[in-house]
Amino acid sequence: MTNEFHYETDVVVIGAGNAAMCAAISARENGARTIVLEKAPENEKGGNTTYTHGSIRFAYNNNEEIKQIIPDLDEEDFKITDFGSYSEEQYYDDLCRMTNYHTDPTLASILTENSFETMKWLTDHNVRFIPIYGRQAFKVDGIFKFWGGMVLESVGGGPGLVDALHKEAKKMGISIFYETMAIELIHTDEGIVGVVIKENGKTKRIKTKSVVLASGGFHANVEMRTRYLGPNWDLVHTRGSKFNTGEGIQMALNIGALPAGNWSQAHSVTGDRYLPDFEEGFQKLSYPFGVIVNRDGKRFLDEGADFRNYTYASYGKKILEQPNQFAWQIFDAKVAPFLREEYKGRKVTKVKADSLEQLADKMGEIDKGTFLSEIKAYNEAVDESVPFNPNIKDGRKTKGLTVPKSNWANKIDTAPFEAYAVTCGITFTYGGLKINENAEVQNIVYKNINGLFAAGEVVGGLFYKNYPGGAGLMAGSVFGKIAGENAAKYAMQLIKS
Repeated sequence: MTNEFHYETDVVVIGAGNAAMCAAISARENGARTIVLEKAPENEKGGNTTYTHGSIRFAYNNNEEIKQIIPDLDEEDFKITDFGSYSEEQYYDDLCRMTNYHTDPTLASILTENSFETMKWLTDHNVRFIPIYGRQAFKVDGIFKFWGGMVLESVGGGPGLVDALHKEAKKMGISIFYETMAIELIHTDEGIVGVVIKENGKTKRIKTKSVVLASGGFHANVEMRTRYLGPNWDLVHTRGSKFNTGEGIQMALNIGALPAGNWSQAHSVTGDRYLPDFEEGFQKLSYPFGVIVNRDGKRFLDEGADFRNYTYASYGKKILEQPNQFAWQIFDAKVAPFLREEYKGRKVTKVKADSLEQLADKMGEIDKGTFLSEIKAYNEAVDESVPFNPNIKDGRKTKGLTVPKSNWANKIDTAPFEAYAVTCGITFTYGGLKINENAEVQNIVYKNINGLFAAGEVVGGLFYKNYPGGAGLMAGSVFGKIAGENAAKYAMQLIKS
């Protein structure tokens, strides 16, 4: 230890969400002394992970493999639950399809091929999972049938996942510095040698042999959003952690890291128009069972194009493109039982009426005449010869409309009617740093920056324009585990040399 450094360790992990804590645990179990830096205070720890439902997408072949992840689920529950299967090939195909085949094939393969084993690794480290009944499986004919490739969530949702990982890390002897922000990577021609930090406002330095960047993207940075995503992105509702402001990415770029991924797009969802930033309950994701109209009273997207898991991260952007950047979700009494729990909260921008005319009057900010004509045309176009089934892409569609609805089309004709005012919300950004299969950050001449690794939303190249729901948490876990293991091996090699 020299006077230049205030702390010394083998691996520093920047960030404290799912990807970061997986990296820290992995580094520690591979023999490295590990320090975690969390910019937030302890009661706001965990980055974007804390703001998720904890839903995680992984490949599995049958119920027996699900039992390996949730061994405590009662046999009676298994009897009334159809988990189906979700192969590595399906997972990979979904990643390709959702990203218009821009996803990095190497990273996508690593994610899908390692997802199941990583789930088992998480359970070995005392993370517990449960089925996502209600949001991902409706009970039809006495059976819960899961759909859309996502079946489990962490106990306690995102906060439960963060707490479990932090508890495990502390049990393993990992030091976690809260209210401590990394501000600079100390870098020589040989590689990373340290990190400059602000610990409770005081500038200090940590001597380290390797660093894992897992500090999230830049969704909460208005300037970066506007610079990279473009007009109106400064106006969107900011979901998730207010601490994800892009410093981790910028620190790496400052020492020559190579940018990668889709810097002009982001995970953008539809949610409550007037809820303040960073509050929970924003998302409004039952739109496949109703219709969405803009201020002019016109439908502008196919609400039933695919399962919600495959459209929700891109439909917010479509709302951002509408007049005044908002829209209305419309439902009737027939589908009200299928609405997710976030529609029942007290802080919901909602109107309800016994007729569509009254509903339009209460909505106010809508072209009433066009709206009523639009609903009438939609109702007349619904093909009721196909039975409605919320658990599958049922093919119950409209016919003859310029903007079709491909599945789950029901007439809006049964009172009471409900309308929810929604806007675009940003969850995380897709642009980040280039990594290789070992999670090593690449420089602008496509060589490793020795000692620098990355995982989570800091990484670019996996998601473009859209993504399959639950793949973000899984990517964080898979590449966090890989990054931590390789950061530890790199550090141990330096010690031996």
